[in-house]
Amino acid sequence: MSAGHGRDMPGGWGIAVVLVQPARVASDLMYEQIAANKRRAVVYVALFFVVWVGLGALLGWIVAVWAPRYARNVTYATGSAVAGDVVTGAIVAGLLALGGIAYTLTAGTRLVLSVSGARPADPTQYRQLHNIVEALAIGDGLPKPAVYVIDDPSPNAFATGISPAKAAITATTGLLAMMNREELEGVIGHEMSHIKNYDVRLILIVSTLIGMAGLLASIIWRSAFYTRPRGKDSEQVMALIFVAGLLLSVVAFVVGPLIRLALSRGRESLADVSSVDLTRNPAGLISALHKLESNDKPFAKFNHATAAMCIDDPLQHHESWFHHLFDTHPPITERIANLERIEQGQSL
Repeated sequence: MSAGHGRDMPGGWGIAVVLVQPARVASDLMYEQIAANKRRAVVYVALFFVVWVGLGALLGWIVAVWAPRYARNVTYATGSAVAGDVVTGAIVAGLLALGGIAYTLTAGTRLVLSVSGARPADPTQYRQLHNIVEALAIGDGLPKPAVYVIDDPSPNAFATGISPAKAAITATTGLLAMMNREELEGVIGHEMSHIKNYDVRLILIVSTLIGMAGLLASIIWRSAFYTRPRGKDSEQVMALIFVAGLLLSVVAFVVGPLIRLALSRGRESLADVSSVDLTRNPAGLISALHKLESNDKPFAKFNHATAAMCIDDPLQHHESWFHHLFDTHPPITERIANLERIEQGQSL
């Protein structure tokens, strides 16, 4: 229904306000958000590279300065030797960082879907889901994203991808069982907005690079506990393993959460408003968020790197107060209140 049609109906003016206002709010912010997300993606990739090179240089310095202290009959390293090890460490770390960035841009989407346990949604079994995704993609002027499902009773959904042309929308079986068509349209509209606004690229880059640091840290710590180097350099090797594991852990569990915290929580509210603009039905998403708010089933398939992608942040329901310090989503009650104001024709 258009805004003009609303005026001809009894009480239709309120409907017209509902439909026009989200469009105006979303259009005012959408292009700014898209440009900002593209800039942030570049900044975070550059930051990851710089941090990685810095860690490599630090590890090289540690090798040059500390290692001689553990070796017998070896004097302290000269300034040129220290500089050489620092440069070598920075180069090796830089090459690893470039490899990680290339992997993120080419295979990050597949990695996220794989670690989440997602599988392609059968077009026959999940016909309604496919129909909704296709209809909303056409309405938003986007290519139809790939559609996936996760076998998990907890209701949730997320979008991922490096661009609107290479995106995927994933829903849990719990979400599909809980939501009616109207509510599911609101949820999928929300995820479609993340794709259009390039939120998916930003979150994919941040989550994948942080996840890679965590994976490498885990591998190194396992090596530290199960590897027993022999020979005169064994103490040096063990010291380097522990230092490398510590540095990667700092990236994964300190720097990573701080970067996720820097992601604007306003993107979720903007996606809510954009969903209303797309579906022309705030009631559907409001009802869906009420159901998500009352959910008490833990999302077993999520991990800390991908939680920011979900429409309902799993950490807000099932983790301790410490994790709330790093929330990337506003409270659902706040999001519902915003949508109710739009439904009533009020400004945000």
